[in-house]
Amino acid sequence: MLQTLPDGFTAVIIGAGGGIGQAVLNQLLKSDRPGRVIAVSRQSLEIDDARVESLKADVTTDEGRELLRDKVDGAPTHLLFNAIGLLHDEREAISPEKRLEDLDAGALATLFNVNAITPVLLIQTLVNSLKGRHPAIIASLSARVGSIDDNALGGWYGYRASKAAHNMFLRTAAIELARYNRQAIVLSLHPGTTDTGLSQPFQSRVPEGKLFTPDFVAERLLAVMNDRRAEESGSFWDWAGKPIPF
Repeated sequence: MLQTLPDGFTAVIIGAGGGIGQAVLNQLLKSDRPGRVIAVSRQSLEIDDARVESLKADVTTDEGRELLRDKVDGAPTHLLFNAIGLLHDEREAISPEKRLEDLDAGALATLFNVNAITPVLLIQTLVNSLKGRHPAIIASLSARVGSIDDNALGGWYGYRASKAAHNMFLRTAAIELARYNRQAIVLSLHPGTTDTGLSQPFQSRVPEGKLFTPDFVAERLLAVMNDRRAEESGSFWDWAGKPIPF
């Protein structure tokens, strides 16, 4: 597992209470290689493993990111995995737009904050822990619909555009981080359609065999991360290990 990282590595899992984040956390804890795992969620987490430090924080806010910075406390970080994302929210009346008339400035701002701005600000928050000469993997969930080149169907304006912005933010951060740490690898990852709350309203349209369990996705994403090298930093990959055009 993540053979480029040293034994006893430090991992930070953002969204550890959600489907994919929790599954990645569980996969990591099956191995004896992680030494310190900071599990970040908006809800309190009770995890029976001495290596885990739970942090209740909303990292989409400045206050939440400050709590994260304090928790890491400048220690070298070897894995930063971000699993949070937003596609729909009934309370905020946010849902994928089908036409131009559906666009709403407030909904777009929320989608961009969660899907694009927060991921790059997480890197900013921990940049001093990612600098240095230690191996570091920074991976954040994107979506194939964020590929501009792959957009043949239209619709879903806010989600598509915020994920495209996510990819650009991470690509740009990768270029800068390479100056501070030659072993840093920054990745945008497409997990496929996963059986979580994010995809639940749309699962009836998913072809048979294409709705994945969180455990399967976690295993695949960790394998994809394991196969990447520093010269591939800033790239975009799917769960099967295939590159996705920007």
